[in-house]
Amino acid sequence: MNENNSTTVLPSSQNANQVMWNTNQTSKVVENKTIVYQSEVMGSLMKMIDRVAPSQANILVLGESGTGKELIARAIHERSGRKNKPFVAINCGALRETLLESELFGHEKGSFTGAYNRKIGLAEAANGGTLFLDEIGELDPAIQAKLLRFIQEGEVYRVGGKDPIKVDIRLICATNRELDQEVTRGNFREDLFYRINTIVVSAPPLRRRKEDIPALVNHFLNNSQHAYLNRGRSVNEEAMKALVRYEWPGNIRELQNVCERLQILSDGHMIMLNDVPENIRNGETEKDVIAYDPAMTLHELEKRYILKALAHFGGNKTQAANNLGITIKTLYNKLHEYGEFEKFAVHTKPMK
Repeated sequence: MNENNSTTVLPSSQNANQVMWNTNQTSKVVENKTIVYQSEVMGSLMKMIDRVAPSQANILVLGESGTGKELIARAIHERSGRKNKPFVAINCGALRETLLESELFGHEKGSFTGAYNRKIGLAEAANGGTLFLDEIGELDPAIQAKLLRFIQEGEVYRVGGKDPIKVDIRLICATNRELDQEVTRGNFREDLFYRINTIVVSAPPLRRRKEDIPALVNHFLNNSQHAYLNRGRSVNEEAMKALVRYEWPGNIRELQNVCERLQILSDGHMIMLNDVPENIRNGETEKDVIAYDPAMTLHELEKRYILKALAHFGGNKTQAANNLGITIKTLYNKLHEYGEFEKFAVHTKPMK
């Protein structure tokens, strides 16, 4: 299964510090390399990046799914002394333990069935540059131990190999989990936690930077792969108000997907309020629909919500996980925990 292995959710630009004007407002928008923003919270984040980038310290990027954590890591790399060396990213939550070890550290020919040739691992490929480990909170304990040894010693052992290989990398990790709580639960090694979080950078959710929404919408509509359709290039004022008012639980990734749908389905050059999906138009009326029930535990509430999401997407686990803001691996674990995995074993609408 080919899951989403990257988190490139913010727009990119060829021109650093390019200035552009949104067609629906008069405020200036600064596009700083790969990140479009005009909000104070993002301005503060970029200043933080400028301060930490020249150092060699390990960095932990925290943030909800879809907030652009990989692009923050790329921004750090591009402002560092390693900018002319490789930036290598790997999604730790998308690969099984055995495959992840081979991808990260490489393997020798004949080390396991199917290893017909020697493979250079991504840690070795990133030598001199930056290694970005996304979803590090999903690592299994065995890989955590090997990663800790790699960080401490600065050397890797390929699977099936006996000789250490010296590697010089700058490590940046990211997660949407609260790792300190995972340490308390025994799911994440405490010594590894303190190794990777020398400096912590937080990616704000889109609901905390709503003043960036018009700029992001403008960019997505005018720079997407669907721009050739020559429609849906601008947004009506009422439609933009609805987009700004919405809470965007899927953050920038969700906003980008909605912009793509709007552009494809739009009848004319301008997107109107009626073109905006109903759940976004009426999102403000749905904030308090969940009333507190003393008889329902948080575990049961979570289970019901996840199963409703799966039913909504016809059993498609990838779509449900993306919309819920969790990894596919986390969703699998939840379904096993609920005893519901077999019911959703295939991408068909589940039986009721």
